[in-house]
Amino acid sequence: MVRKTRIKRSIEGLMGYMTKVKICGITNMSDASLAVDLGADALGFIFYKKSPRSISKESARNIIRGLPPFTSTVGVFVDEHINIIKETVAFCNLDLLQLHGSESPAFCSSLNKRVIKALRIKEREDLEVIRSYGVCAVLLDTYYQDLHGGGGKTFNWQFATEAKRFTKRIILAGGLHPENIFEAIEIVNPYAVDVSSGVESEPGKKDPDKLKAFIKTAKKNVH
Repeated sequence: MVRKTRIKRSIEGLMGYMTKVKICGITNMSDASLAVDLGADALGFIFYKKSPRSISKESARNIIRGLPPFTSTVGVFVDEHINIIKETVAFCNLDLLQLHGSESPAFCSSLNKRVIKALRIKEREDLEVIRSYGVCAVLLDTYYQDLHGGGGKTFNWQFATEAKRFTKRIILAGGLHPENIFEAIEIVNPYAVDVSSGVESEPGKKDPDKLKAFIKTAKKNVH
């Protein structure tokens, strides 16, 4: 009996405790390939025209078609019409949706797709809204008045820790970079981390050294 318990604990120690990594704002094949080769679990494609990392559905489809198997692809939208979202999902063959606007719980459910709802948290009380969303994961990002992510300002990690009262699938974003990712995971122990500007040389272009350092450090931190 003792031996079986030890085996079970050993298996649990190998499964589900390594934080997953999503590299967002992919705009070209070279960055996508490098991120996957370095161990990224998911790639994000931003279909929000006001973003400096915006990509056309045609370009995104070409990149996605060239990816190796078992790489998750995520389409990022901000208050987009439901028909355009569904059309883009089908055209690009996206695996998941990440919604960064004021999308309601009902809207998220109506898409019939796995949805990550991004929430810009300003105050501790804002975390209560998580209860309303029956989505596959919640992404916590820094609050900006007129910016939907990608601003580079570090999110309040204490808020992220408290958010785990509402869901275990917390994706931490906002101001993450190679120098602080280990500490962020140590404190929050999120389901996944999401980075864009923190591994860039310029908007829409990833820095190979930063990308490598970020993914290596994130994957090193096992809980």
